[in-house]
Amino acid sequence: MQTLNISLTVLAFLVLLALVFDFMNGFHDAANSIALMVSTRLLTPQAAVVWAAFFNLVAFLFFGLHVANTVGKGIISKEIIDNAVIFGALSGAISWNLITWWFGIPSSSSHTLIGGFAGAAIAHALSLKGIGFSWSKIVETSIILKTVLFIFLAPVVGGCISIFITIVTIMRNVWLRLGIIALATFLTVLLFQHFQTNKMDENLQKFLKIDKYKKDAADALA
Repeated sequence: MQTLNISLTVLAFLVLLALVFDFMNGFHDAANSIALMVSTRLLTPQAAVVWAAFFNLVAFLFFGLHVANTVGKGIISKEIIDNAVIFGALSGAISWNLITWWFGIPSSSSHTLIGGFAGAAIAHALSLKGIGFSWSKIVETSIILKTVLFIFLAPVVGGCISIFITIVTIMRNVWLRLGIIALATFLTVLLFQHFQTNKMDENLQKFLKIDKYKKDAADALA
C-alpha cells in the first residue's frame, strides 16, 4: 500500500510537471506566433493572444498530431523510459525555455523537449549499462539528426521563400508572375507527394509491425 501511494505521488508530480511545461510552452511560443501581428499593429496584444490560443486549440482537428507523435513515440526507445527519464526531459525543457525567455531568444519548445528526452535517455542508459550500449537502440538517430538539421534550415528556408514571394508580388509583368506562381505550385505539389509517399510507407511498416532492426539485419545478411 505504501509503495502504491509513493507511485501515485510520483505520477501526480510528473503530471503536474508536464502541465508546467505546457504552460511554459504556451507563454514562450505565444510571443513567436503573434509577433508579426502585434509589431505591424494588425491586432492588439490581447486580441492576438486570443487569436493564437483559439487556432492552437483547433489546429489538431485539421492538421493532426504529427509533431506530437514524433516527440511522444519516435525519439527514444520505450524500454528506457521511466520516471527519471520523464522528469529529466521535462525539467531540462522547462529550464531552457526559462533561459531563452529571460534573454528574449526565439526558440522552439518542441526542439527543446526532443533534446531533453534524448539527453535523459542517454544519461539513464549510461547509468544502467555504462558506455557499452548501442546508441541506435536508445535514441532514433535519424530523427535527432533531422531535428538538429532543421534548426539551421528553418530560418534559411523561411528567408528564401519570403524573398521569392516578395519578388513575385512586386513583379510588374502579370503573365510572368502567374507563370512563376504556377511553376512554384507544381514543384511544391511534387515535393509534397514525395514526402507524403515516404511517410505513408513508413506508417504502413509500423502498422504491419515490421521490426526495423530485424529488417536491417536481414538486409545486411542478404
